[in-house]
Amino acid sequence: MSDPGWISILPPVLAIVLAVGTRQVYLSLAGGIWLGWTIMNDWHPGRGLAGAIESTVAVLGSAGDARVIMFTLVIGALIATVEASGGVAGFVGWLERNRWVTGPRRAQLLAWAIGVVVFIESNITVLVAGSVARPLFDRYKTSREKLAYIIDSTSAPICILIPLNAWGAYNLGLLSGVGVENPLGVFLGSIPYNFYAFAAVFLALVTVLFGIDLGPMKAAEARAAQGVVLRPGSTPMMDEGVLSSTEEPPIPPRAINMVLPIVVMVLTMPLGLWITGSGDLRAGSGSTSVLWAVLAGLAAGWALMLGQRAFSIDELVKIGLRGAGGLVPLALILLLAIALGNVADDLGTGAFVARITEGVLPPAAFLPLIFLVSSAIAFSIGSSWGTFAIMIPIAVPAAALLGFNLSPFLAAALSGGVFGDHCSPISDTTIISSMAAATDHVDHVRTQLPYALIGGLVATVGFAIVGATL
Repeated sequence: MSDPGWISILPPVLAIVLAVGTRQVYLSLAGGIWLGWTIMNDWHPGRGLAGAIESTVAVLGSAGDARVIMFTLVIGALIATVEASGGVAGFVGWLERNRWVTGPRRAQLLAWAIGVVVFIESNITVLVAGSVARPLFDRYKTSREKLAYIIDSTSAPICILIPLNAWGAYNLGLLSGVGVENPLGVFLGSIPYNFYAFAAVFLALVTVLFGIDLGPMKAAEARAAQGVVLRPGSTPMMDEGVLSSTEEPPIPPRAINMVLPIVVMVLTMPLGLWITGSGDLRAGSGSTSVLWAVLAGLAAGWALMLGQRAFSIDELVKIGLRGAGGLVPLALILLLAIALGNVADDLGTGAFVARITEGVLPPAAFLPLIFLVSSAIAFSIGSSWGTFAIMIPIAVPAAALLGFNLSPFLAAALSGGVFGDHCSPISDTTIISSMAAATDHVDHVRTQLPYALIGGLVATVGFAIVGATL
């Protein structure tokens, strides 16, 4: 079905509505995939089911997608290893002994600071911040929903502002692909105009400093203040068994057992980009570099445990497998989210949303229009990177033909992709943030939405003001 028009938006809409209404993310994603393939098979539900199954299996046939799934399982092994080593307890103890964290506000500020400082890759950012801050949030009776919001709002928004990381390399490649002569210059010029990224990071800081709890977040904080970690009936995105072991570590808790694997992981990321890009960080493979980074972190953790005679190789393998098993639900969600994104791409969902809004407003409104269209696409397909691939080839060449500065148009496309991704319950970045905070995914989406909408409003106004000066 080459041009289904408005019907192309039905699969992601169904997935989003079911996810919010039923809180069953797995079935919601599967329902969206099935509907998409049913549409492409002339509304035959049986052939649609067969196509949905085969397309989901085919996700693993993509090397990049398979690396993402492997990354999920390996990070589970790393988290379990660090936890079993007493590394998290050692680091938390070090922070408290040195009076770095003495209460809930400083715990939140620590999570925010890690999100800002660790800008190599968004998934690594949220996983590092979540692993470090989660025990502190639980200890000081701050909700995991608040943690998920903070790390989600300081991961992609920070990463999108940095040219020499996986996000920058990807977007520089897209700019080169549409014939931009100076991709790095255009990207650097877009940074001051990336209004949603700045709004999201600043609003998260203000929320931490002044304790601003909006909408559902207020209820989550009130529950956590009573010592109830999770909402009754909720399903955390990570098995609690991975986070806390009933066995005492065979060695005294040491901060180095958490710090060194994380440092190795963070430093390996740009090294991987440099190697896979043959000396050019911008040309490197983000998915390969992320997988290498997590594997290097796991290897460092194992080396520490063997060097300290804490565990045998057999015991480390068992711990790693237990950790990987705890993240199988997340791997399944990512598998289904990728499959849904693929079927939306086959149906032309993003292109349809872009086409129906193209040229409906005067030139002065181009920038806010691009931002809003990018937001709608990202919300519908659950992928900021997929949105960039759709919108950059539309927005940047259009700006060039009209003789405008390319940087604000690039910023509008990037800002919209991150904003829509933050609001979407089928977003892989949002899913990983829920996992890193070990909270219910739909609870994270609901509590984050009011803050994201405020940031989106600020960005819309900002782009309208800039657009009026074109």
